[in-house]
Amino acid sequence: MSGPVVRVLSGLAVAGAAHAAVNAGLLRRAPADPPEVARPVTVVVPVRDEAAQVGGCLAAVLASRGVPRLRVVVVDDGSTDGTADVVRSVADPRVRLVTAPPPPAGWLGKPHACWVGARTAQDDGYLVFVDADVRLAPDAVAAAVWLLDAHGLDLVSPWPRPVAGTAAERLVQPLSPWLWLTTLPLRVAERSPRPSLTAANGQFLALTRRGYLRARGHAAVRDEVVEDVALARAVKRAGGRAVPAAGTTLAQCRMYDGWAAMREGYGKSLWASVGGSPAAGLAAAAVLTAVGVVPPLAALRGSRAGLAGWLAGVAGRAVAAAVTGGRVWPDALAHPVSLLALDALLVGSVAGHRRGTLTWRGRAVV
Repeated sequence: MSGPVVRVLSGLAVAGAAHAAVNAGLLRRAPADPPEVARPVTVVVPVRDEAAQVGGCLAAVLASRGVPRLRVVVVDDGSTDGTADVVRSVADPRVRLVTAPPPPAGWLGKPHACWVGARTAQDDGYLVFVDADVRLAPDAVAAAVWLLDAHGLDLVSPWPRPVAGTAAERLVQPLSPWLWLTTLPLRVAERSPRPSLTAANGQFLALTRRGYLRARGHAAVRDEVVEDVALARAVKRAGGRAVPAAGTTLAQCRMYDGWAAMREGYGKSLWASVGGSPAAGLAAAAVLTAVGVVPPLAALRGSRAGLAGWLAGVAGRAVAAAVTGGRVWPDALAHPVSLLALDALLVGSVAGHRRGTLTWRGRAVV
C-alpha cells in the first residue's frame, strides 16, 4: 500500500479516535440516585426458548427501585424448552405471562412479541423492553425514565455493559458501541430529525408510551431483522427524539457464549446492519477494515504514519471500552484482529442471506 494511502487511512483513524473521545464526554448519563417514577412503567420481556435466562432476568427487573407502579409482561414467543413454566414459578403479582400467537405474515418473531407485550399497556406511562439475557441494576428502570424526561426524549437506549467470557467474544462484542461512538455525532443526532442519525440496542430500550404509539411501535418495523435500530428510526420519522446513552452501571449482558454462538447469532442480522442491505454492509466493512487494518500492516514495515494510525485505532477502541464498561487492556491492542473477525461473521451472514438459509431459534429469519 502506497505512503499517501496509508497517511489518509491513518488520518481517518486519528479522526475517529478523536470523535470517540468527544462523544465519551457528551454521552447522556443518569444520576446515581434517580428520582422515583410517578407514572406506570411496563417492562416487556420477549422470550423464545429462554428457560435458562428468564428467571435471572425477572429477578433483576423485580428488584427495581423507585418504580412503584411497575408491571412486567413476559411474552412467550413459541418456546418449547419450559420457558413458560419458569415464568409461572415466579410468585409476584407484578408479572404477567402472555402467550404470543404465531407471527402473522410479514412479521418477524421478536417485533411481533414486543408488539404483543406493548399493547397490554393501557396507560400513559413508559415502556421498557429488556432481553432475557440482560441483568438490570436496581436503579436501571428509574434511570432510563429519568433520561427520557430530563432530556425530552421519546426513546433512550442505555447501552448495557458487554460481558465477554471467551477470546472470540472479547474480540467482537465491543465493536458495536465502538462503531457508534466513533462515527455518530451524538448531539447532532439527538437534535436532528434524520432517521439515519441514530443508534440503539434492543437489549435495553426505554420509551414514552406516547412516543412509541406515535411511531406505530413495532408494527412499523415488523419485518426488520435489526428491529432496535429500525424502531429508533421510526421514532425519529414520527418527529420524536431517540439516542443511545451510558448504561454500563445500569445493565449488563452476555449475548453469546463463544464463536459458534456468535456465528449463529450475528449471522441472522449482520447482513442487514447497514441500511438493510448486504451491499452496504460489505462496503462499510471494507472501509472499516481499510482504516483499522492497513495502517498496522504498514507499521510492521516501518511506516510511522501506519504506526500512528494503529495507535489511534487502539486509542479509539480503548475509549469505547472505558465508556461502555468493556475490558480495555490488552483487548484494545487487538483491534485490527477484531475487525477481521467481524468481516468473517459478515461474509457468513451475507452468504446465508443469499442462500435463504438463515434461521434463529428454529425459525426462518429471511
